[in-house]
Amino acid sequence: MPEILAFTRRKLVALALVYLLVTAFGVLAWRYLQPRWDPFKASAAVDGPFPSLTYGIHTFLWWDGGDVGAHLDLVRLMSFSHVKQTFAWRDIEPQRGVWDWKQADRILEEIERRGLQLVIRLGQAPSWARMPGAEIARDAPPANLSEFSAYCAAVAQRYQGRISAYQIWNEPNLSREWGDQPPNPARYVDLLAVCSSAIRQVDPAAILISAGLAPTGNNDDAALPDDVYFDQMYRNGFQRYIDVVGAHAPGFAPPEIGPDDEEAAHRWFTFRRIEDLRKIMLRYGDEARQMAIMEFGYTTDRVNSDYQWFSVTEQQQADYLERAYEYAIANWRPWIGLMVLIYLPDPAWQPNDEEYWWSILEPDGSGPRPAYITVANMRKVCGDYVIPERASDSPVALGEVTAPICPS
Repeated sequence: MPEILAFTRRKLVALALVYLLVTAFGVLAWRYLQPRWDPFKASAAVDGPFPSLTYGIHTFLWWDGGDVGAHLDLVRLMSFSHVKQTFAWRDIEPQRGVWDWKQADRILEEIERRGLQLVIRLGQAPSWARMPGAEIARDAPPANLSEFSAYCAAVAQRYQGRISAYQIWNEPNLSREWGDQPPNPARYVDLLAVCSSAIRQVDPAAILISAGLAPTGNNDDAALPDDVYFDQMYRNGFQRYIDVVGAHAPGFAPPEIGPDDEEAAHRWFTFRRIEDLRKIMLRYGDEARQMAIMEFGYTTDRVNSDYQWFSVTEQQQADYLERAYEYAIANWRPWIGLMVLIYLPDPAWQPNDEEYWWSILEPDGSGPRPAYITVANMRKVCGDYVIPERASDSPVALGEVTAPICPS
């Protein structure tokens, strides 16, 4: 009898060990053999307002010296569909109640003549609308939000049905874009709310985009990190006032390097910083909302010390831009819709202007830089429509391509 009991105990122990091993193996197999959960693919069921990808470029057509037509023809030659242009409050309402629509009308007519679509950036308050002491800042919030609301309403009413999208303000997480005052996410959301309401009342079909934020390592009165500021925007309910989240992705490193990669000097230092912002959206349950990259590019600046440290060669600029688009096509569709490349230049820019070196054309009109040629000839994907890469070293070879890749 004792021998039988001992045998039974040994058998039970053995069976228990087998059970534990099988269970442990099953847990490990379930954890490691299943496809890994990708938060970006998991949130990819987005029916956003922009086809993915939508190709846009930031232009400076307001005081262009007559180059507006030539620059817009170059946009068509690239097979891009959208042009982003600032409709500065200070230019449209230079004095309280005095409206000047001449330049805006001219630009929109030229854009429509070429079958392109316009994205407007709203902001750049006139000095008369700012708080005392903020008159000379690059931009500053208005002293009276109702006056900003009136500007937003006036633009939307005049161009009802003719504007594809409105970006409301730019980089408010930087003091220099916020009246040289400490960035204030709650106040930005207040500004966003009044402008959004004004536009929706007169042009409800227009797409509303929040301000793109500047990636930065500062966390002080001069600037707040984009992820910190973005989280505070959610805490203040900004998503109620927009259709699409705006973001900026300037190139500080090769586009494939991610925030978690060893090669990344800082998380904000990467083109893929966008993924950190997307994770914040997922955390707030906002996965159905599309994002738009409102500025991205690479600088070749060897002149200005503030930008030399991350400048690239002209050939690297061209290569990195093509690779950035390819990364977005492979990994970010459809939750990234519009991507706005910087820049088609202002002809007045000089080498001491930092914007001069982000441009893909020579600002003096002498011709394209390698980045323009590469972007014009690269593969483009919009929804199910594809323009294959063209083997050419000159954009002239694209002369027969006269329509945007994804016409609406």
